Amino acid sequence: MAIDESRSFKPINIAVLTVSDTRGPEEDTSGDILAERVRSKGHTLAARAIEKDDADAIVRRLNQWIDDPAIDAIVSTGGTGLTGRDVTPEALDRIKDKAIEGFGELFRWISYRTIGTSTVQSRACAVVARGTYVFALPGSNGAVRDGWDGILAEQLDSRNRPCNFVELMPRLRET
Repeated sequence: MAIDESRSFKPINIAVLTVSDTRGPEEDTSGDILAERVRSKGHTLAARAIEKDDADAIVRRLNQWIDDPAIDAIVSTGGTGLTGRDVTPEALDRIKDKAIEGFGELFRWISYRTIGTSTVQSRACAVVARGTYVFALPGSNGAVRDGWDGILAEQLDSRNRPCNFVELMPRLRET
């Protein structure tokens, strides 16, 4: 597990979605963290939006971005908890072609080091939908840092060895 500096970096286009009933642009610190990390790793922030905790609205936004050829991956923050309003995983279920089970498992393992057993309350998850990666992180700043720094920064880097998400992108639409 290492970045192979002899390989060339391939930036991708990433959209950031914040799911929240209470946050607007001024309060969206988790979205700010994601946007900053996307750019600092050399990727393009292709789009950014905030949607309410409403599965239909989330699905509409995700479908819009998935169908946009200028967006390679989507990272969402928020709506992954256990309350009645937390519906991001259900929205991802409605658009997915394949689940990436290991993402949620690894996220909870990383998060355990930070918040202990409270990590069991997270339903962080990821899917592939019509050739686009969609990652759903919890809405806290710490969770966003754990998910990006501990998983996505490496897996969205084309130089990561032994493998990474970027090198699979040309084959995600295969049947």
